[in-house]
Amino acid sequence: MHIDFDEIVDRRGTYSSKWDVKDGELPLSTADMDFKAAPEIIAALEKRVAHGIFGYTDVADEWYDVIIDYYDRRHGLKFSKDDLLFATGVIPTISSVIRKLTTPAEKVLVMTPVYNIFFNSIINNGRFPLESELIVKDGQYTIDFDDLEAKLKDPQCTMMILCDPHNPVGRIWHEDELVRIGELCFKNHVTVISDEIHGDLTDPGKRYVPFASVSELNKRISITCIAASKAYNLAGLQSSAIVVYDERLRNKVRRAINTDEVAEPNAFAMVATIAAFKESEYWLDELRDYYFANKEFIKEYIAKNIPALKILDSEATYLLWIDHSALKIRSTVLSRHIRETSGLILSDGSIYHGDGLDHLRMNTAYPRSVIKDALERLKKSIDILEERKGI
Repeated sequence: MHIDFDEIVDRRGTYSSKWDVKDGELPLSTADMDFKAAPEIIAALEKRVAHGIFGYTDVADEWYDVIIDYYDRRHGLKFSKDDLLFATGVIPTISSVIRKLTTPAEKVLVMTPVYNIFFNSIINNGRFPLESELIVKDGQYTIDFDDLEAKLKDPQCTMMILCDPHNPVGRIWHEDELVRIGELCFKNHVTVISDEIHGDLTDPGKRYVPFASVSELNKRISITCIAASKAYNLAGLQSSAIVVYDERLRNKVRRAINTDEVAEPNAFAMVATIAAFKESEYWLDELRDYYFANKEFIKEYIAKNIPALKILDSEATYLLWIDHSALKIRSTVLSRHIRETSGLILSDGSIYHGDGLDHLRMNTAYPRSVIKDALERLKKSIDILEERKGI
């Protein structure tokens, strides 16, 4: 079936957190997609709605079976029903696990720039973020293992949050990198939470490597967070899964999410997730082709029309990390300038820490006509800026 990703769907008036903006503004910020979900998912939800009763819901046996089959077949990650837990979201899981497995004032390591909400989960729970900054080498972000090892040796560092693939820079971590991270964390008694919610969103021909798949050691020390929400555009349905191989660690995670009451599905979580993983892979594959073409279109447009901006290599996610260091202006100021002069809303890179002050994040999961509009707005704003600065 061919999916029409060029269809414009008006999301205003739907309580969309991204689209609650002024008339004329165009948000390419929050990482959800402006595409309808797969027809099979919509049909499953319509059938559930037609039933008319939305009471308390259990985790279905089919939910386990479908996820186990999907991750084995598509990603080479093998686990059993006993290894799998339901949770209402990746961030609720991370926050619950931080509270359960660390103590106040301990440190949680992240490799920056990285998804900004990780910092909320750390700081709001009275822990301290410990940053190991990624470095750019040959046009691509890579891990500074000397710095990472030094930070992991800190006796107050007891947990690491890994983003695999990495948001916002789009890196797929290689097997040897993941093995080395696992060895360093084991050596220093650090538990790894691996956020793999972007795992399905690799560029065509690319595959991500699950952290727990590369060694028995990685399995023992890790908590893997997965979901259909990002790849199949179901974020508002509050559904995710957790894979924990070590029984003792899994029991702690189970107690954490149940204590925080984030371990029970709503009335739509089961049917949507099952329909996504069981019936909608063709939709995902078409989606990957579409947003990859968007990414290529954006790169070509910027190279030709906005040479002051640069996009580093990306292998995954529908997000682009735009380097504006040549403009010598902070992302906090530039993002505001762009919104004020053209109505285009991009994510301010500073919220991701690391070298984010020189970057903006752009969501590319939109119909092509919207992308074209966004690029024209971006060019207008940069032209105004360069004219004012006399560049």
